[in-house]
Amino acid sequence: MTRLSLERALASAITAAPALLGCVLARRTKGGLRIARIVETEAYPPDDPACHAFRGPTRRNGAMFGQRGSAYVYRIHRSFCFNVVAGRVGSGEAVLVRAVEPVDGLALMEQARERSSVGRRAPRGYDLTNGPGKLCQALDIDLSLNGIDLLRSGADSPLELLPGSRVETIATTSRIGISVAKAAKLRFVIRRSPWTSR
Repeated sequence: MTRLSLERALASAITAAPALLGCVLARRTKGGLRIARIVETEAYPPDDPACHAFRGPTRRNGAMFGQRGSAYVYRIHRSFCFNVVAGRVGSGEAVLVRAVEPVDGLALMEQARERSSVGRRAPRGYDLTNGPGKLCQALDIDLSLNGIDLLRSGADSPLELLPGSRVETIATTSRIGISVAKAAKLRFVIRRSPWTSR
């Protein structure tokens, strides 16, 4: 996939969710570089009652109505969730990134998860990034990144979305952890990836 084809795929949450599989997130902090491959996503189109933007813009979901390719980060309980905004400006749609596979900076990811797991067993192996809150902890993604341009490249970009390798086998299922529109087949995973959420 090229950067141009990635930008085109972001035309809607429905097209973006499977296209983001295999793409790469590069997280840059003072501590170093962390790189992870996206292995699981969920689409949230604007006409979907499970979508945060379904009832219109609010202070919390404002980033969803911004430029495609920007980040929408929100807090849920004590964790954060990371989304890639899709569609035209004002449409209010995004793709939740549910799980990633570490590619580089594994030690930094483990240290970040350990900091957030005080009093509990430190996560290792597939448990490190196989869920939306876990990957945000591992990559140090929080509200400070809400609304940033993920397609902006360069060493000064704290979080960048890069085209990845082509994915041959994708499985489609219903989404996880929602109370409405549960039957919609809008969850996409790289088939047989051990890094996907359970």
